[in-house]
Amino acid sequence: MRFFASPAYFLVIVCLISVTGFAQTKKAKELPAAAHQLISVTVTGSDHYKSEDVMGATGMKPGDVVNQDDLKDAARILGDSGAFTDIAYTFEYSPEGTKIQWKLKDAAHFVPVRFENFVWFTDQQLLDAVHASVRLFHGEVPAQGRMADQVSEALQVLLAQKGLPGNVDYLRVGADDASPEALAYSVSGPSIAIRNVQFSGAGPEELPLLQSAGENLQGTPYMRSTLRTKAEKMFLPIYLQRGYLKASFGEPQAKVVSNDANEISVDTTFTVVPGRQYQLQAIELSGERDLSAETLKKVMHATLNQPANALELNDGVAAIKQLYGTRGHLEASITCKPEIDDANDTVKYQVHISEGAVYKMGDLEILGLDSQTSSRLQNEWTLHAGDTYDSSYAQRFLNQAYKEIGDWRVRVEETPNEDHTVDVTLRFDSQR
Repeated sequence: MRFFASPAYFLVIVCLISVTGFAQTKKAKELPAAAHQLISVTVTGSDHYKSEDVMGATGMKPGDVVNQDDLKDAARILGDSGAFTDIAYTFEYSPEGTKIQWKLKDAAHFVPVRFENFVWFTDQQLLDAVHASVRLFHGEVPAQGRMADQVSEALQVLLAQKGLPGNVDYLRVGADDASPEALAYSVSGPSIAIRNVQFSGAGPEELPLLQSAGENLQGTPYMRSTLRTKAEKMFLPIYLQRGYLKASFGEPQAKVVSNDANEISVDTTFTVVPGRQYQLQAIELSGERDLSAETLKKVMHATLNQPANALELNDGVAAIKQLYGTRGHLEASITCKPEIDDANDTVKYQVHISEGAVYKMGDLEILGLDSQTSSRLQNEWTLHAGDTYDSSYAQRFLNQAYKEIGDWRVRVEETPNEDHTVDVTLRFDSQR
């Protein structure tokens, strides 16, 4: 972070100030008292903040009496926030008053703030309350600096003002702690559990299915990040398998129904936006060589001119990859790209196949069994070196072997080699 300060006395004194000190040609005390009264603050160079944000953050407002130490303190406050990488200011004293111009450069990385379980407030109430205390906060915080802690402190004060229990903390969301995707704020202390789950915007066909799935959330902790993940896994598939390919769920909303100091119960509402229902118009394949398009389409089990079942299509793609594995194509990759026609409410899927090389069987190693049993299984293994590798063979072989050797845990390790052979290791571990 770089700090610059260069105030100039308009027509009276010219003054150069750095972070180490200043020199001046005329003493500020020779000016009338009104010259130190702030009459304007302007901000340039910032895309995130306006003059009123900076005034709120620094505590300086028109009418205040300010001096050079106040400006240094204000620059320090802005720097500590982490919102800026460069901070410079100029000021002008005149008989009419003091004018300050801040020249700022915003931090490179701001991240959104998420509220996990502040069930007593709406998101807007939380945003407003934090902004009232942290004037540079508008729903985002810089990845570095004090503002993240200031938001936490403001939320803690809000709980105390309302007489609510709990301690506020936050987590950096994402793999890179120095450059997170978001900051998630939560309350620890009281148990906040879900009583009932409700759905807004659901149709009569989907609502019973959603309600049935929602029963699995009763009694579980209310935490938005967890609920978002569960909505993707539990609720969204209900729509995807019925052709609602753009269906989405809004942020879960909580309504407090029991507010004991240690145990809080909430009813949770998910808002559903189903979007349009799309019919499957066609499946077009490309890149296939060893298997015919007709064979692959049968594996996908998709029905044309019916609501596009995205889950069934995903299963079909996985089945195609598995089928290629039985033909030695261990590195086959399949992409399935939907082409949506909103005008006609139809979708066409482009399925492209990259088959890759054909792998052959290499060496077989059996570990964990006595030598006699290992030798017998080696002889019973009929996928010989040089045969086209079949990725399903090992499991079929083990299903038969269990009948002979009893209950064992087995780990199958496939090691592809540069010469396009596959070495197989069967590791047996007795469960007895």
